Amino acid sequence: MAHDVVTARPGGEALVRMAAVGCGYWGKNLVRNFAELGALAAICDPNQSAAVALADRYHATVATFEALLRDDDIAGVAIAAPAALHAGLTRQALEAGKHVFVEKRLALDVGEAEELCALAERCGRRLMVGHLLQYHPAFIKLRELVREGALGRLEYISATRLNLGKVRREEDISPAITATSPRSTIRSPIIETMP
Repeated sequence: MAHDVVTARPGGEALVRMAAVGCGYWGKNLVRNFAELGALAAICDPNQSAAVALADRYHATVATFEALLRDDDIAGVAIAAPAALHAGLTRQALEAGKHVFVEKRLALDVGEAEELCALAERCGRRLMVGHLLQYHPAFIKLRELVREGALGRLEYISATRLNLGKVRREEDISPAITATSPRSTIRSPIIETMP
């Protein structure tokens, strides 16, 4: 099992070493960000030419998924693969003792997402889904208004995000303001703030 592997920055701060799994449309941004932080340990992508190009640009190693799971110097993985692969890759990474940041959707099925959350807890690993819109100023303000009761009792929320970029058939990219399944224990951050 991998431990919480850290390296020291020049200022003495600890830094977790990460591998980027997928370096396409969105993954290349994760690669760049981890490289700029000095945390990028490896890049993994089935498109070897894309992986090598980014590895050369950011002075990183190209590795297979299996190799990075075995690497004890890598504490976590950031997954930016097609959504249909997210759950399987996340499960393998957690079982290998890695922390996981996975782009949305965690899984295409709520039950499978709940299983992955339980697995992360059993393994003592962090699992984070990239719902970055939760940190957008408009989303934060809406949550604040709901918390204060300024909008009254909410009966229904619907949102449309325009300019989504790449359209994907296997998933719907919706903001974190989504209705939850009756089975789900996952709640919208906006609904949770209701007085």
